[in-house]
Amino acid sequence: MIEKYQNKYRIASARLQNWDYASEGAYFITICTKDRRHYFGAVKNGIMVLSNAGVIANLMWYEIKNHGKNVELGEFIVMPNHVHGILILNDIANLDPGLNIETGHALSLKSPGQQRFQNQGKNTVSSIIGSYKSAVTKHCNRLGFESGWQTRFYDHIIRDGRAFENISNYIINNPAKWDIDKFYMNE
Repeated sequence: MIEKYQNKYRIASARLQNWDYASEGAYFITICTKDRRHYFGAVKNGIMVLSNAGVIANLMWYEIKNHGKNVELGEFIVMPNHVHGILILNDIANLDPGLNIETGHALSLKSPGQQRFQNQGKNTVSSIIGSYKSAVTKHCNRLGFESGWQTRFYDHIIRDGRAFENISNYIINNPAKWDIDKFYMNE
């Protein structure tokens, strides 16, 4: 298939090459709405006031931690046209001493059909964000609230405690500094 399109329609990944996004670490995530539209509410006097779609985006972010044993949430904020959050992935091997380990024995191997449809990226940053975006969209559509996402998302691997603190403060203060935010658009 690559030969057919000769990389003409390939979109380069925004992810850091050679980094395992299922590995232990803290990740600063930014997800923008389609065309940066203000689906999620408005900032009034430095305080984020959520729309109905914004309430759903807020609630669904809290749900992330309920779908993976190794996922924790740091600070996050739903803004009018984007969401900022910190995802913390812990080493799953240290969480469950009874974790099943595949032996390679013929009885434990998956058939080719099972392997083809298995989610190879479970609990990666991309799969978590994809599931979050899907859940928000599904609930908004079901309830008749307009919403939409940009195809991609931005991530930054948080490298130390100082960076974690700075990013946490940036997220907390984002509504108060909305008019100078790089995602600010007056609507």
